[in-house]
Amino acid sequence: MSGALFIIAAPSGAGKTSLVSAVVEREPKLRFSISHTTRSQRPNEQHGREYYFVSVEEFQRLIAAEQFLEYAQVFDNYYGTAREPVERLRAAGQDVLLEIDWQGARQVRAAQPDCRSIFILPPSRAALEQRLRQRRTDSDAVIARRLRDAEDDMSHYREFDYVIVNDDFASATEQLLAVLHGDGSDYRADRPKLAALTRELLPKQ
Repeated sequence: MSGALFIIAAPSGAGKTSLVSAVVEREPKLRFSISHTTRSQRPNEQHGREYYFVSVEEFQRLIAAEQFLEYAQVFDNYYGTAREPVERLRAAGQDVLLEIDWQGARQVRAAQPDCRSIFILPPSRAALEQRLRQRRTDSDAVIARRLRDAEDDMSHYREFDYVIVNDDFASATEQLLAVLHGDGSDYRADRPKLAALTRELLPKQ
């Protein structure tokens, strides 16, 4: 029996990476697929742990060789998920989690339609900006751009099967685990309770 494939996406600053880390720690049998990227490596990151950091030339070579299950250009950098490890793990019965953006999620859904997709939303626009500033890694100009791009990212939440609001981290972790265990009916993307939040997050929609 093939393993399940889960996709998790979110705007920058929504807490996706922390949630994924908490879930992987709680679910040792869940395999996390490490993406390739051309962005610069941050001081607290390690090659092969957060990402495989490669040059633009190497990334383009992998694209030409059709080695990616999905890839996208985000914030002037490329991100992509290698095809072979995901297919190998699933064939061995392992559940796999991909941490990608909405563009990549769309590609994976087309390639592997049995996947289940999850989108993480912040509890408010103010909370999103606060989280971006707390990183202390970006300039004001970069933060302003990330906030503009976050609104575009969030406008795609309806494309996903499930939406989790990361207001309380512990609660959001439990909700994500529930979805992974097949008990995510309360967190469907089309649930009416999301309406007020999405109006605040997406005033132009």
